[in-house]
Amino acid sequence: MKHYPLFLFTFLLLLLLSCSSTPNMVNWKETPQSDFLKSQLEFPRVREAYKNKENTLKEILLSHQIESFEIDVYLRAFKLEEVLEVWAKSKKEFQYRLIKSYDFCRNSGTFGPKRKQGDYQIPEGFYRISHYNPKSNFLLSLKVNYPNASDKILSDQSNPGGDIYIHGNCQTIGCIPITDDKIQEVYLLAVLAKEEGQSLPIDIFPFKMTDENFNDKIKAFSFLESFWNSLKPGYDFFENNKTLPKVEVDEKGAYQVSLK
Repeated sequence: MKHYPLFLFTFLLLLLLSCSSTPNMVNWKETPQSDFLKSQLEFPRVREAYKNKENTLKEILLSHQIESFEIDVYLRAFKLEEVLEVWAKSKKEFQYRLIKSYDFCRNSGTFGPKRKQGDYQIPEGFYRISHYNPKSNFLLSLKVNYPNASDKILSDQSNPGGDIYIHGNCQTIGCIPITDDKIQEVYLLAVLAKEEGQSLPIDIFPFKMTDENFNDKIKAFSFLESFWNSLKPGYDFFENNKTLPKVEVDEKGAYQVSLK
């Protein structure tokens, strides 16, 4: 049997044990650790993140009335505004709510999707977190599943690039860095969602795609109009409903968003 430091068990008990039945408070529950959580706790940086951020996480979820650690998390990034949003809800809820926003520490590239290795572009599109890296060169990192189904059709067929992460530090050639301090919070929230079985979505947009912003930006970037037209329905659906749309990819690589 493996032995973990006492503070880890203390943290997990704080997260998982119910302390109050007051409505609109976090409904802590007792549940066994999964293999995923156990494997993450093997790494010193994850243990250190728990030590540093347990109170912060607790306050974030309480302040937004997240009732349970049976949570779903949704990440949304905007390249122009240089912000990463974290949305969350309990699994029994329909709508997400914004629980925190994190500024990019640095940006890379320009408007438009990533299409090849070395273009320094942050991707644009509908993605998932595909890997949790507790031994990153940038403290902790969450891998974006670029190239996705659309990118595999539209990007350079021989060398589309890859290794796109949300990570710590303040360096980037196509990733989203948010500093060592803030990646600890985002990484742990992502771990909690993964612990509850979620395949964590992350959508990356060129800017906040309001009608006004879209019409303004398309004047200077008309060559991106078709691609951005396939992104905007997904942005609008979430803005209007605060729940995620169903997104598919057609044979030409365009995103098809179900509005039902």
